[in-house]
Amino acid sequence: MSSDQFGLLEVYERARRHIAAAIRSLVRPADVEDILQEAFLRCYESKDETTITHHQSYLYRTAINLAINHSTRAENRLTTSLEALDATIQLSGELDVEAQSISRERLALYCGIVSELPSQCRRAFILKKVYGLSQRDIAKFLNISENTVEKHIAKGILVCTRKMSEIDEADSRRHQSDGQVSHG
Repeated sequence: MSSDQFGLLEVYERARRHIAAAIRSLVRPADVEDILQEAFLRCYESKDETTITHHQSYLYRTAINLAINHSTRAENRLTTSLEALDATIQLSGELDVEAQSISRERLALYCGIVSELPSQCRRAFILKKVYGLSQRDIAKFLNISENTVEKHIAKGILVCTRKMSEIDEADSRRHQSDGQVSHG
């Protein structure tokens, strides 16, 4: 093991608990250890191809990216399972179809609004609201200050709330005008 690889091992051992805490909010507890090991191996193996000057940041980003990828794959599996469950529920008539449709439509609108946020704001907002990362972890991951993370999240909440309210008001006006009968 070269001295550079030994340095990576030292950093891994020192930062392991903090990295585990950061990825624990992204994946199931049972998957944390696997992701930690995979992150270390990837960083270790990449030593031959690149010169890494900040082992801890590189290791942290690698672990977070692996956790996000793992979570995305799990969400895809979950979506498939939920679609099957949804079909079963619809057949049994346990949920109101109209309420489901409205919920899906509102979620799609919300996702559209989030996708229009500025890039860094969107990333901070999603890491907080979807993955539940702390502001400190988001700041480390995005390499920005915690104060900036807080501002991005606040802006995301403000924009989403405002635009959803505008949509609700427009829908309300449309439904009111649909209910009025014109006499000519």
